[in-house]
Amino acid sequence: MNWNWKQKTWPEFSYDASALIELENLFLIESSKLIGASAIITEGEKEKFTIELMSDEALKSSKIEGKSLNRDSVASSLLRQLGLAPQQSDHQANDKEKGVAALMVDNYQTFAQPLTHEMMFKWNQCVVARSWLIKDVGKYRTSINPMRIVSGYEGNETVHFEAPPAEFLAKEMDAFVQWFNESAPGGSNPLPPLTRSGIAHYYFVSIHPFEDGNGRIGRALSEKALAQTLGRPALLALSHTIENTRKNYYDHLELNQKRLAIDSWLLYFAKTALDAVDHSQKLVMFIVEKSRLFDRVRDHINARQEKALLRMFSEGIDGFKGGLSADNYCKITNAISRTASRDLQGLVDLGTLTKTGQLKGTRYWLNIGKE
Repeated sequence: MNWNWKQKTWPEFSYDASALIELENLFLIESSKLIGASAIITEGEKEKFTIELMSDEALKSSKIEGKSLNRDSVASSLLRQLGLAPQQSDHQANDKEKGVAALMVDNYQTFAQPLTHEMMFKWNQCVVARSWLIKDVGKYRTSINPMRIVSGYEGNETVHFEAPPAEFLAKEMDAFVQWFNESAPGGSNPLPPLTRSGIAHYYFVSIHPFEDGNGRIGRALSEKALAQTLGRPALLALSHTIENTRKNYYDHLELNQKRLAIDSWLLYFAKTALDAVDHSQKLVMFIVEKSRLFDRVRDHINARQEKALLRMFSEGIDGFKGGLSADNYCKITNAISRTASRDLQGLVDLGTLTKTGQLKGTRYWLNIGKE
């Protein structure tokens, strides 16, 4: 197969820059709105937004690679590593949860710094923390065996991509680091944010320099590229948006890894980044609405009602799947059926919840963003 890196002009990618101008401008406008919204919320709300978004991104980026993590453990580890909680607060987090949190925090704190090999080595150590299956940790792969992305079973495999051999990696990654830094704002060859971020991800995963963790590091590089343009950490729901359409993401990568014309990849990536900005904007307002709701009803609800509301809010913007039933309420609060009905009706009367359905089909929903 004539993979992209085997072609004579690699890594000279071709694309129609004019096709992205409107999306690039829209990204800058919508990102400015997000920054403006973040600036007017309280410090407490800003902290909640940062932790909630970083936690979700950590979980979604790992989920794209088929790895499931615990949200509370990741959030606890993020709080500790950002200095917002005691050092022992993430004692329940496992190595993978601590590791992905460490990557998120390092990228958040060092976004303005030039990219280095050592930075990526550190990130790789984070995402493959204590994995006995991985030989090369914190360094580029050294195995003479081909690095392939495959599906199917042994003897009937489909090879979706084969990366450059290990012997080429030093040269390839030197070129990648140089390109990344020269294409940055203020670099010798600056590129628009979505174009640079999209190429960074595609270019990096095409090299696939690590034995494991390439997808997660590639998405971290995309976020770093966007943050450098914005001049602040790019608190965008990029992994959240990609995970929602994971098959589309892999299909676009596979299609474009057989050629150097990457128009379809960049168009896909630009639209995905814009969807990520939109989700982050909604998350800011979700956090604000949550604070307003509790400020309004705090003196009018009991401990059971508060616990149920917090559980509903923990589901995020998408809400409690299928709505909250009376049985759900009983399980969350340990209330008996009669007490649950009274508590739920009280929350409806306060305007905190809305109610749909009848009898056993009755469901309750957070009433936010409607006042």
